[in-house]
Amino acid sequence: MRRAVALAVVILTLVASYAVSALGEAEPPQPPEAAARPPLPVRGLHVLGANAADVALYERFIRDALPKEGVNVLVWEVNYDYAYQSYPQLASADGVTREDVQRVANACREVGVRLVPQINCLGHQSWHQHRGALLRAFPEFDETPWVPDNSPDLYCRSYCPLHPDAHKVVFALIDELADAAEATDFHVGMDEVFYIAEAKCPRCGGKDPAVVFAGEVQALHDHLAAKGRTMWMWGDRFIDAQATGIGYFEASGNGTYPAADLVPKDIVVCDWHYERVVPTPAYFLGKGFRVAACPWQDEQVALGQLEMMRTLRQDNERALGMLQTTWCGFGDFVRAYYGEGGRRDAQRAVRCFKALFAAMRAPA
Repeated sequence: MRRAVALAVVILTLVASYAVSALGEAEPPQPPEAAARPPLPVRGLHVLGANAADVALYERFIRDALPKEGVNVLVWEVNYDYAYQSYPQLASADGVTREDVQRVANACREVGVRLVPQINCLGHQSWHQHRGALLRAFPEFDETPWVPDNSPDLYCRSYCPLHPDAHKVVFALIDELADAAEATDFHVGMDEVFYIAEAKCPRCGGKDPAVVFAGEVQALHDHLAAKGRTMWMWGDRFIDAQATGIGYFEASGNGTYPAADLVPKDIVVCDWHYERVVPTPAYFLGKGFRVAACPWQDEQVALGQLEMMRTLRQDNERALGMLQTTWCGFGDFVRAYYGEGGRRDAQRAVRCFKALFAAMRAPA
């Protein structure tokens, strides 16, 4: 209890400090010029989805826009939008092939961008009632099979990390996608895991959610490390929602947060907050992780996070930089970027992206 109260005090004090910076002191974007201060080592963009019909569009954007904007990391959340050969029943009809991924990877290499493929692991195995490919093909992996698809309380299903066959499948998918991209880094997702260590689960029922979550983090980390790859993941399940008061999406309300003390510290934590500047990067640094701050659509939040990360990096080189999220579809984002249409949320993400990267290019 004392630790929770202490954490709350620290977080809330830092929130107040950085909120003033984010909302009142952020400078307007400046024209691109040679930066007077060292650039942040991670100047990243996260994109969602993969469609074979859009591969040429992806290549154009990577070669043309990413160098101009100063992007050096592209996290590509592919999930099941890939023609998997290891488990063809998971393949998407419209998804990309190995050759398509190689084209994207080659474009990234040509312009000095690190490609980080992603598959959502553990959570996000459905979107409300719509099951993802993994649980459609392997319903026995479901952590909560007794919950009907039409349940009004259902958000996103999880696979059970203790199912004896789950890792055989998940690891094969990770390896296939990472090998196609010739990736040195891999993002495993793991955000918004609401269903874990459920009491009715015959394998993990009654176990400590933090221990179960940490076990899956460790298993994924060790598999990637054995292949010489660095693991990236979202950080929300490591944050105590009650102590920080930042909500049950951006932080954990189901007891997983102590896992932060139980997992390897060479993981890159992607710390997402979209509506306010929350100083949780300092919390992750204090735990020993490397961390990048992640905005979405609000330019002022993004600029406040940038100043926060620059300040933290003055004393701690594990403050890596920024990862702009998009959450609208890779193709939609690119079309919005070029003024060729795109959804309204894509246009908002583009504005935030351009403002953030203009600020990162601007001299001090």
